Amino acid sequence: MRSARREATASTPAPSGRIRLSPAGASGRNPMLSALAAQVIGVVFAGLLAAVLIPQLSRQPLALAALQGACAVLASWRLGEPAWRLPIHAIFMPSAVLVHGMDLPVWLWPAGLVLLLLVFWRTDRSQVPLFLSNRKCGDAVLELLPATPCRVLDLGCGDGALLRQLVRARPDCRFVGIEHAPLPWCWAWLSARGKGNLEIRLGDFWNHSLEGYALVYAFLSPAAMPRLAIKADNEMTTGARLVSNSFPFPDRKPEAVVDVVDRGHTRLHVYAPLKTQWQ
Repeated sequence: MRSARREATASTPAPSGRIRLSPAGASGRNPMLSALAAQVIGVVFAGLLAAVLIPQLSRQPLALAALQGACAVLASWRLGEPAWRLPIHAIFMPSAVLVHGMDLPVWLWPAGLVLLLLVFWRTDRSQVPLFLSNRKCGDAVLELLPATPCRVLDLGCGDGALLRQLVRARPDCRFVGIEHAPLPWCWAWLSARGKGNLEIRLGDFWNHSLEGYALVYAFLSPAAMPRLAIKADNEMTTGARLVSNSFPFPDRKPEAVVDVVDRGHTRLHVYAPLKTQWQ
């Protein structure tokens, strides 16, 4: 069903001294200000283009909004924002124009904001969107589990579907999932009721130790991977494996890459974390 490609682990020397974990997604730039800057630049450039080259767009709000979206995408790309933000920038202003003409009740706006917070929570801070793993990814992870009973951790488990799949196949193992968004956590927690070897926790997985787990699974984003690599090196037990869905550690070769045969051509990057020597 899939092929696994083995690669030699990069011989990266373990850094000396205590490694400090910076805040999630820390890159020296506020993600909200960066997104706002892309939108403002999009408005300015779209206004200039419409005024100088295409004055008739001033009478076509939707077309002008689409032009602003394209300019915002270009600005976002030049600012080095994550790729998953580009389609959001593209549809933000056109969506606002479309909704503006609808006769919607006032309460719908705060209700929509609350719903978004419950589903995604502070994605602007974590820079980790809600990604859900499909069943074929679960089958691939299942084959990566040790043959003996073990502990498995899912960082940002979402609705818990992957863990429930693993629980059914491996009742001899203990599974833990951590999710910070309230609504996906609630769904995962309720679905875990009655499963003695599955525990769903509400919270920030950055505050949870990776020690003692034979396999740690993560489906995060490129922004989170540098910090996760440091956390894994500091905390994971010797011989354990970290499996990252789609997003590799920067500047480090995995010990194996599993190509999952699904619509998204998913790749699972398997790492044996380095052990850090404390001074």
